[in-house]
Amino acid sequence: MTVLFGLRDPRVKNVTVLGAEVTGDLRAAKIFVTIMGDAKAQSLAMHGLNSAKGFIQAKVADRLQTKYTPVLSFVLDPSVKKSIEVSRTLKSVLTDDSNTETDPDDTNLDDDDSDNSATVVSSAGEFAPLIVQPPTITDE
Repeated sequence: MTVLFGLRDPRVKNVTVLGAEVTGDLRAAKIFVTIMGDAKAQSLAMHGLNSAKGFIQAKVADRLQTKYTPVLSFVLDPSVKKSIEVSRTLKSVLTDDSNTETDPDDTNLDDDDSDNSATVVSSAGEFAPLIVQPPTITDE
């Protein structure tokens, strides 16, 4: 809440705290943050957070009941940016796959001889199960 409401530094915008790692002796803590925006906005926000490190550390000390207050270090976590890139890539691949035409002979799943399970080999050589809907049973 200190980052959101306590800081008055105009450089610190669009910052989300993802988590923290604290050493076993509680003397140091890495604060993982993500910052929405371009590289310049991220750089400015990280500089603002590092400038406000003492203020934030004092707020942490007020809330902790320990002998030592952890020394804070802010780390820009790229996981959110990477997950957005992966989502975009998957979306483009899925839309490309839905636009390609398939041979009807290759997708015939109505054979009574099939056990409704198959395995697909990906381009990386990994095996992935192919989920096939079971045939519907109709009353005659």
